[in-house]
Amino acid sequence: MEATGFDVSAFSTNYLAPFAINLLVASIIFVLGRWLAGALRSLTSRLLCRKADADPMLISFISSIVYGLVLTVVVIAALGRLGVQTASLVAVVGAAGLAIGLALQGSLANFAAGVMLLIFKPFRQGDFVEAGGSSGVIETIGIFSTTLRSGDNRQIIVPNGGIYGGTITNYSAKDTRRIDLTFGISYSADILKAKEVLSDLIQTDPRILRDPEPVIAVGNLGDSSVDLVVRPWVATADYWAVMFDLNERIKMAFDQHGIDIPFPTMDIKLPEVAHMGLAKAQREEA
Repeated sequence: MEATGFDVSAFSTNYLAPFAINLLVASIIFVLGRWLAGALRSLTSRLLCRKADADPMLISFISSIVYGLVLTVVVIAALGRLGVQTASLVAVVGAAGLAIGLALQGSLANFAAGVMLLIFKPFRQGDFVEAGGSSGVIETIGIFSTTLRSGDNRQIIVPNGGIYGGTITNYSAKDTRRIDLTFGISYSADILKAKEVLSDLIQTDPRILRDPEPVIAVGNLGDSSVDLVVRPWVATADYWAVMFDLNERIKMAFDQHGIDIPFPTMDIKLPEVAHMGLAKAQREEA
């Protein structure tokens, strides 16, 4: 019985040479693909840096995402060239990604909201906002949460999902703001005199803008008072100081000119039965 010898030439031709070629091509795919991923990361970073207000954290994050996605495709293509069944690999990666996504659903929602906040910038660091059920000055805008400083110097950390999914009121977005005040005067008071006093106070305050023109008008005829609305415009930085000063100065000016500010009153009438019972009790005590 003749022993069958090992054919090196056939093995090299049928197996070794194709594998070497595939390995070489896979290596070239990986090297070129990694270079392409790095080039795309650099290009993405440069394009985002052209925006003057681009956030460095957002630039780094998006660039890393682009690099990771391209490199993943390159690795799968290289393994496919080597004969690895990439379909099952893609399925495993997809299933793992789905499981991680379900486990981190809340965190991913905050992450997505953080990216949107960094892209669209409804507010910036230093703005005074009301968002996510809290109000304060923006200190930091992170990927998962935003930190605010309240008026009494408390640190408030709000998840980005709660901010982006609700109403955002940015009090610092505009350079000017309107102060809305209402003062009630008695029906016997001189309306024209009261409006003149209010106008003098507004005209003598240099912080109040002349354009737009302040509004002083009768806003409502209430049950016990004539309500005058006062609506001056000021710089956003002067809003609270001017409002507090106006409240004090207008009260003092009304007192000085004899303009009454009525306050609610209540008349209490006791039933006649109660009077009779009280008189009887007094007689018994006597």
